[in-house]
Amino acid sequence: MSFGYAIINNMERVQNEIEKFNKERDWDQFHSPENLAKSIAIEAGELLECFQWNNNYNKENVCDELADVFSYCFQLANKLKVNPEEIILNKLEKTRKKYPVEKAKGTSKKYTEL
Repeated sequence: MSFGYAIINNMERVQNEIEKFNKERDWDQFHSPENLAKSIAIEAGELLECFQWNNNYNKENVCDELADVFSYCFQLANKLKVNPEEIILNKLEKTRKKYPVEKAKGTSKKYTEL
């Protein structure tokens, strides 16, 4: 079993734990799709800040910020009533078509430049 496969199999558990955490604190009232999207952007900025001046990052801090990004993403998926595994795999399939291996392998060019 690959690491990525293990992540997908645990998505439901993570989703349930986040939902439980928020219900215990009555925080769902603050979690509109707009607020969750803002929170994703804010936390992504905090993640980026870990690498702001050099590549000497603190892995624990990076993991904490990455967890915040993931948590808000899961909450937004829940709020929108979409399955994270399904939308990730659907998007990957679309991206696979934009970036066929024979054109994209080893290059960082945008699909419109391939």
